Amino acid sequence: MTFFDIILLSIGLAMDCLAVSVSTGIGCKQIHIGSAAKMPVLFGLFQGLMPLIGFFVTIWFADFIGTVSHWIALAILSVIGLKMIWEDIKGNEEEESCSHFSWATVILLAVATSIDALSTGIIFVSIPEQIVSATIIIGITSFLFSIIGLYLGYKIGKTAILRFGIIGGIILIGIGIKIVAEHYL
Repeated sequence: MTFFDIILLSIGLAMDCLAVSVSTGIGCKQIHIGSAAKMPVLFGLFQGLMPLIGFFVTIWFADFIGTVSHWIALAILSVIGLKMIWEDIKGNEEEESCSHFSWATVILLAVATSIDALSTGIIFVSIPEQIVSATIIIGITSFLFSIIGLYLGYKIGKTAILRFGIIGGIILIGIGIKIVAEHYL
């Protein structure tokens, strides 16, 4: 696997991070750097570590995760998406910052967006000398895409008059459905 292949892999894995970050940023009235930093850090960490875990845990475990990962991601993203929709409909606005940055929510989002990365660790079983560099590249790419997504989502949500909590929730549920559909196509 070439360096370019690893970059392409990391971009592919980071696209869910980007989409989830945009939809989360859209629903925020204000973003404080301290609380918002959790998302890119945890997304990068989880995306980077999952291939490493998949690499070390063996082919059996990756095959097992591959059979259920899409359903786990759909469940997590749907619960968080429905929560965002519910909060927007009932008018639950946080006073100063976005409620989507609680530790529990961000960890669930990080797990949901990184489950597919677990099975990519199998790619590196035949080329173990590349797993460390791949892990670092995947983590950094996901971190950067999450920062960009939060910024773009926040800017879009701040300038528009639409109810973006609902739109963000629908996007998260849509990402979960896309993950399941990709598994079966």
